[in-house]
Amino acid sequence: MAQQVPSIANRPPPGVNRLLAALPPADYERLAQTLQNTTLKLRQILHKPGEPVDHVYFPGGGFCSIVTVLENGSMVEVATVGREGMVGMGALVSGELSSSQTMVQGESDWCYSMTASAFRDEMDRRGAFYVLATRFSQALTGFVMQSTACNAAHSIEQRFARWLLHAHDRMEQDEFPLTQEFAAMMLGASRPTVTIAAGALQKAGLITYHHGRVTIADREKLESASCECYRAATALLTNVIRA
Repeated sequence: MAQQVPSIANRPPPGVNRLLAALPPADYERLAQTLQNTTLKLRQILHKPGEPVDHVYFPGGGFCSIVTVLENGSMVEVATVGREGMVGMGALVSGELSSSQTMVQGESDWCYSMTASAFRDEMDRRGAFYVLATRFSQALTGFVMQSTACNAAHSIEQRFARWLLHAHDRMEQDEFPLTQEFAAMMLGASRPTVTIAAGALQKAGLITYHHGRVTIADREKLESASCECYRAATALLTNVIRA
């Protein structure tokens, strides 16, 4: 679990997490009483498969990967979540064991956390928070389905470009950490295959990649190198918050 900061007195403005920022002021003020600030550290595990979900997290920056863990210990990413949403929806059912693992892929100094019991209490109100959380859960399911189709239908270069675009959107900076081990996990591919894909994107001038860090060199061309799955998945999450 992320390290807890004792007080929320110094929390950032509600806009740091877009899901919370979309709440009516009265709903946010009530909800704020149940929130604590945490920091998200690279490779930190927030939820483990087979264990109860005891906290829900609302990233204020960076992003988390939801991964499926196989019997041999290998992992494959099925979704990424940043400041547009939340992780830990499994907390909705008391005592429910997580079927996946949630780990931090992009660090952030700010993240809201809420206990599972407080989350269930708020969902039971069937108010604005319930509506937004339900919309996001549906969108995330669509994201996972899109990722599944992408992994089956598109090339490793297209899938790598798609993931880099999602990471770029959430990190909001051109350079960020990325090891071959993580890339292989995210793409469900071997490290040699990832090396070839990264080399192809780098040779085309789309990225630079060395010493465990990647830099987006040409965002426009990277979008062209990706498949339609990036646009489709992004639209799903964008439409959660409606005017």
